[in-house]
Amino acid sequence: MKVKRTFRTHHIGPEYQGLTVEEYLKKQLQLSGRKIQKITRLKGILLNNKPVYLQKKLKSGQILSVLELSDQSYGVDPEPGVIDILYEDSRVIVLDKPAGLLVHPAGRTRYGTLANYLAAYFAQSGKVCTIRPLHRLDRDTTGCVVFAKDSLTQTILEKQLLEGSFKRSYLAIVQGILDPPVGTIDAPIGPHPFKPNRRAITEQGEKAITHYRTVLTSRGMSLLALTLETGRTHQIRVHLASVGHPVIGDRMYGKSSPLIKRQALHARSLEFIHPEDGREIMVRAPFPSDFAFLNISDCDF
Repeated sequence: MKVKRTFRTHHIGPEYQGLTVEEYLKKQLQLSGRKIQKITRLKGILLNNKPVYLQKKLKSGQILSVLELSDQSYGVDPEPGVIDILYEDSRVIVLDKPAGLLVHPAGRTRYGTLANYLAAYFAQSGKVCTIRPLHRLDRDTTGCVVFAKDSLTQTILEKQLLEGSFKRSYLAIVQGILDPPVGTIDAPIGPHPFKPNRRAITEQGEKAITHYRTVLTSRGMSLLALTLETGRTHQIRVHLASVGHPVIGDRMYGKSSPLIKRQALHARSLEFIHPEDGREIMVRAPFPSDFAFLNISDCDF
């Protein structure tokens, strides 16, 4: 049986005029030289539907088609489990992660993760698709996680993450009332000097910036809407604890709470530019039910 070849098309804008095909593949699509060679051997690079050599210079308005290399494995062992799909198309899938679940196998944990369940979902449809999370959430953080369905989509979305066009927003319930109610925490984060599983504010750490906005206050607590410029491990939790307002229920950077069994942190929404047609995609996860102790409903924040 003849294997179906799938091409991804790229419309060349004026900003790319004059680049060679190879330069575009490396700079815009972030393809390695090895991957370009493999696609070339498979005759998988077309310009306006005709074969093209790598040193051909591009012109605005042309259409470059690049062969998608098929996946050979899921990268994790498929395991039946429940997943909550917030959005799906041919390039991406966004899931609503529950509390108590890792995004991907790590350390001694090989099973019982969101990635294992997603692999089983793909297997049920007969599709071999490597599991590619674009970002991760802590085990007890809920909300949006996006997975790329192919390596090219992963490359494009990772570039959006670096450039800031891939936006993530969070909700957190914290101790106390922040002053000022709207602000930015800009403090480098690195490994904790004594506790290997933790992170800390340290001069030797990586740049980390968190923007926050107080949505409401109640009973000595605040509901915050947060956006990230960077994506350091435990960034929101470390930053909020560093200014004296740890996330409610955060046993690592604050203390446990009778109000909630986990840290009250939720990945509320994702916004990104669709890698195929340039549409702005916005996906929102439902308000978590265990935030109900603050007596708030699912409002527009």
